[in-house]
Amino acid sequence: MRTLLPTPGLPRHCRTVGASAALAVLLVSPMQAAEPAPGMASLYRLDRLAAFKGSVTVASQSSYDRTGGNNDGFSGTYSFVRREPGGLVLLDVTGPGVIHRIWTPTPTDDVVEFYFDGESKPRLSLPFRDLFTGAHEAFVRPLVGSGAGGFYSYVPLPFAKSCKGVIKADNVQFYQINYSTYPETASVKTFAWPLTDEDRKHRDAACKLFASAGQDVTEFIAGDSPAVVVQDGRQTLQPGKSCTLFETDRPGRIIGLRLSPASALAGKDRGIVLRAYWDGDSQPAINVPVGDLFGYAWGQPATRALLVGTTDGDVNYLYFPMPFDKSAKIELVSEQADAAPIEVEANVITQPIARTADEGKFYALWRRENPTTKGKPFTFIETEGRGHIVGCFQQAQGLESGNTLFFEGDDQTTIDGELAIHGTGSEDFYNGGWYDVPGRWETRRSFPLSGCLGYQKHLGRTGGYRLMLNDAYAYRKSIVQTIEHAPERNEMINDYCGLTLLYSAERPTCSFELPSLEDRRVVDPKRIVFALWWNNPIYAWAFQNASLERTVQRVGGDETRLLSLVSTGGDAFGEPFISFICEIPAAGRYRISLRAAEGPQQGTVQLFHDESPVAEGASFYAEEPRLGKPKPLGELALEEGPNNVLIKLVGKPQGAKHRRLDARELICERIDE
Repeated sequence: MRTLLPTPGLPRHCRTVGASAALAVLLVSPMQAAEPAPGMASLYRLDRLAAFKGSVTVASQSSYDRTGGNNDGFSGTYSFVRREPGGLVLLDVTGPGVIHRIWTPTPTDDVVEFYFDGESKPRLSLPFRDLFTGAHEAFVRPLVGSGAGGFYSYVPLPFAKSCKGVIKADNVQFYQINYSTYPETASVKTFAWPLTDEDRKHRDAACKLFASAGQDVTEFIAGDSPAVVVQDGRQTLQPGKSCTLFETDRPGRIIGLRLSPASALAGKDRGIVLRAYWDGDSQPAINVPVGDLFGYAWGQPATRALLVGTTDGDVNYLYFPMPFDKSAKIELVSEQADAAPIEVEANVITQPIARTADEGKFYALWRRENPTTKGKPFTFIETEGRGHIVGCFQQAQGLESGNTLFFEGDDQTTIDGELAIHGTGSEDFYNGGWYDVPGRWETRRSFPLSGCLGYQKHLGRTGGYRLMLNDAYAYRKSIVQTIEHAPERNEMINDYCGLTLLYSAERPTCSFELPSLEDRRVVDPKRIVFALWWNNPIYAWAFQNASLERTVQRVGGDETRLLSLVSTGGDAFGEPFISFICEIPAAGRYRISLRAAEGPQQGTVQLFHDESPVAEGASFYAEEPRLGKPKPLGELALEEGPNNVLIKLVGKPQGAKHRRLDARELICERIDE
C-alpha cells in the first residue's frame, strides 16, 4: 500500500499532502508554462523546462574543420568568422537572440569584446580567460567554471538586434558559442551592463540553483504552486519480475524521482530497466537500463549533476519535470534470471497540475551501437515532431585496448533538415578538453551541467554528459543528434552507448526498443594494454642507484616513446624493480607480457609476486636495436580494480655498463575463460 510521507530535505515552501487532501489539491490552476524571456531567468526556471521554445533558430559558431578533417582549432585556421583590424570576429549574428554558452579549452589573456545592437563601442570588454574564472562581475561562479580540461560560461547574453564578439588577437584556437534567435516581433531585452537590480536578483537565483548539484532542487521546479505530494514506498524486486513505483489516473506532473539504494542497482548486465508511461500509451516514454538513466557508466554510479545523478548517501535522483495529461505509471522491470531479490525505496514527488498545451512530455531514449558502422556517425536520436533535447549521456569504448583516439570525433546536430551545430571534439561537447592529458579529461568529474563519466585508456573507455537548460536544442519539425567515432570519416569501429533526454509534443518517431539482455551488457576487454610510455600510474620503483624517465628514442628507424629504467648499482632490497598499478575490469587469471625495446644494452626482466619469481626471466637483448613484440613474463591472479604488478631487472648483457629497461607497454590478457 502506498503512503504519503514527508521526505527530509524538501524545500520549505513545499508541503506533503495526505490522501484525504489529494482531491482538493486537484483544484490548483495550471501554471503558465510559456518559455521565460531570454536572460538570467531562463537559467533557473526549471518549472518552464518542459515549455516549447520560442526561438526560430538554434545554432552555434565553432572552430570546427570545414574540410571534414581534424584541424578543429589546433592551427586556428577556422577559429573566426573574419578578420578585422585589430582582431578576429568570433561571432556576428542578428537578432533578436541570446548567447547561451561559450566554451573553450584554450583561454588566453587576450581581450574579448562584445558589441550589442550595432554599438560603435563594446559594452563588455575583458580578458578572454575572465569569461570563465569568476573574476568579472558579469561572469560569476558557478554560472561559469572550468574543469576536465574545458572552460565554460552559461551567462546569457541577450540582444534585441545584434551581437558581435571580437577577440583582439592574431590567433585563437578552439571555441564554441551556442545561441538562439527569435522572431523579429519577440521582446528581447538587451544585456545590460552594469547589471540591473532585476538581473542581479535573477543571477543570484541562478547561482543558488547551480550550487545545488546533488541536492533537492524541487523548489525550482514547483514554481509558484505550494502543492507538492511526496509518495514514499518500499518494494522488493524479484528476478524476472516487475514492481510499480508510482501510478496515478489523475492529471499532474512528476517533479522529482529518488531511488535507492544506488549500489543495489549497479552492475554490468544492465538487466534492470526503468519504464515510464504517460496517458495510457502502450509504449514507454522512458525505457532505459535503470543505472544508465541516473548517469551510471559501465555499471557503476558516475554522475552528480544538477538534475540527475547519485548522492553520497547512495540515492539516485532525477529532477526533470514530467507533466502528463491524465495518467502516469513508473515501474522497475528485472530481466535478470538468477539474481537475488532487491529491496528498493522510491520517493516520487508530484504536483497535481496537468500538462499545458505549450509543454512537451518527457522522454528518455537509450541506444547502443556495438559495433558502430564504419563511415556513419553514432546516432543519439533521429526523430520528427516538435520538441527540445535537454540532455545527452555517452559511454564510448574502443575495441582496441589502450586507445581512445575515437574521441576526436565531432558532435553534429541537424535541426529541421539543416546542419545547425558542428562541434570540435567529443569531450568538447561535454565542456571538457584535451582527453588523455594529466590534470584535464582524465578522471571522473561532475559539474552542474556537464562532466566526464570516466577515462580509462587501458580499457579504451571514456564518456561524458551534458544537460541543457537555456541552451536546449529546440526543433519544430525534426532533429538528428550524432557524434563521430573517429578523428575523420568515422573510420574506427567501437562500442557506443547513448542516452538522450528530451521533451516532445507527440511520441517521438524513433524506436524505444532495447537490445536483448545479452546485447546490452558491458563488455570488458580480455586483453588490456597499459601504456607505460604515457601516463600509466607507477606504485614504486628502485630505492637507490637508478633513474626513471620517459624518453623518445629512435628504435629500428622509428621514433618511439618509452619508459626508461636505468640502474647504476645495487638496490636497497635486492634487484632494481618497478611496480605498476594495473586497473583490471574483472577478477581472473591473466597472462602478463611486456613490450619493450630490444638491443645490446637491454637487460633481463622477471615478474615477481609475494617476493617470489613467477616464471623464468625474459631477455630483451638483441644485437640490433628494435621495438620487439610482447614477451610473456608469467601468470597472475588479479582482482577487479587496482593491482600492483612488480617486475625486476635481474640481469644485464655481458659488457653492458648498466641494467636497462626501455618499456613500451604492459599487457594483461585473461586466460581463465
